[in-house]
Amino acid sequence: MSEPVYAVIAASLRGERMGRTVADWAAARIPAALGAPPPDLIDLAETTLPDDEHLQPGGGRPTALTDRLTRADAYVFITPEYNHSYPAGLKRAIDWHYREWMFKPATIISYGVQGGLLATEHLRGVLAELHVVTTRRVLGLTTPWYDLGPAGYTPPESVTKGLDLALDELAWWTETLHTARRERPYAGR
Repeated sequence: MSEPVYAVIAASLRGERMGRTVADWAAARIPAALGAPPPDLIDLAETTLPDDEHLQPGGGRPTALTDRLTRADAYVFITPEYNHSYPAGLKRAIDWHYREWMFKPATIISYGVQGGLLATEHLRGVLAELHVVTTRRVLGLTTPWYDLGPAGYTPPESVTKGLDLALDELAWWTETLHTARRERPYAGR
């Protein structure tokens, strides 16, 4: 397998948000933890999607994200928990694409006052519908804003170790599913 392409997706669209800061931290960990090239950092706050009136079952017309999502072999979602789920902007980005996600793995880093794990669980169900395999290991960051410093997000060592374990599992699924997509494409039985 050639070098895998990882995409880190920052889901929050809010002006004052932790998502991009956590995404920067996660993106920096991928080369360190996996020896992989730097990931493609997709910030949904910097992405414009077409109007939903053009959305069709199975996705929509190509968007600014289509090629980037297609190139990615695996995804790391960075999502806050808003009202016990993940943000609407992330749902729109998911819904506008379909085949781009299929048969690829993802891990989820959620955050919030209680770690954002309800957002993770809601997101898993949606990703499963799109044939995305989510890692068992995920990361829930409880009040990460307390770990902000001059260098950005600097979590305790145990949190970084948790991310590294999730990334290690993601790397295994990335290689496994890449091989399966190449050698045994799903025929939709």
